[in-house]
Amino acid sequence: MSPLHCPKCGRDRSQNARTCPNCGCQAIDSSSVTIPENGRADGGFPGWTLLPIGMLAVILLMLVFVLVKRNEEINASQVATLDVSANQETITTRTSEPIAIKALPIPISAPPMQPAVAETRNKGKVALVPKVSSRNGSARVVRNEKFYLLDQEVEAILSAAGVKPIDGHSLKDSLGMSIVFPDRYRDFNHAALDAIQKHIKYSGKTDGFGKAQLNGIEPDGYFLFGMTRSGQSFSVWNSPVSVEIGENILNLAPQTLTEIQDPAG
Repeated sequence: MSPLHCPKCGRDRSQNARTCPNCGCQAIDSSSVTIPENGRADGGFPGWTLLPIGMLAVILLMLVFVLVKRNEEINASQVATLDVSANQETITTRTSEPIAIKALPIPISAPPMQPAVAETRNKGKVALVPKVSSRNGSARVVRNEKFYLLDQEVEAILSAAGVKPIDGHSLKDSLGMSIVFPDRYRDFNHAALDAIQKHIKYSGKTDGFGKAQLNGIEPDGYFLFGMTRSGQSFSVWNSPVSVEIGENILNLAPQTLTEIQDPAG
């Protein structure tokens, strides 16, 4: 007699056994059961097939994992490549820009300045405090007025330039009248100042304390010239001075204010 397969555990048993010696399953009448070729009464898979199916499933899972991992590595590599390319473009763009190079200043040595120092030492300085005396004899300083060193005496300059004095007055008094009445004697004023301008060597202006200083003067003989106005009175400085190397302090006597009556009455 051929053995029967247990429908529960699939083990062989004797046809005469009422229960399976392996699992205790009761025997089924063989006449009512169709036993397939694979030995399973319920049409399922035999137990021995589970192992290769499980191994196949594990292998498939491992393949899927490997493929997913490989895909992630490829994507990461592509991203890194894009980042590197972007950085290279940035670097290329930055390095392609022109680089401004600042030239370092070249220090200038002291010797070229020595001639200027020597030249300054060979010059003279003139300090003056011009004053005017009023009718009562008191002296006051002259503020904010220009004074000049001329190479010639002012009346000689005007005569050489062909400047005619105002009728009935000297050239010196005509200068004073032209600053007291500038509108009336405009033509004389312009002609006189144009002639004097050509002979100015140095100039300076008194400050709020009435002091003036002229620097860098070549030692020589000059003529000090200046004018000031107070109401209808004026004073004109026109005196020779000698300038030497170094400090030169001009002690000027107060100039008398000359009053002019208005010709128009």
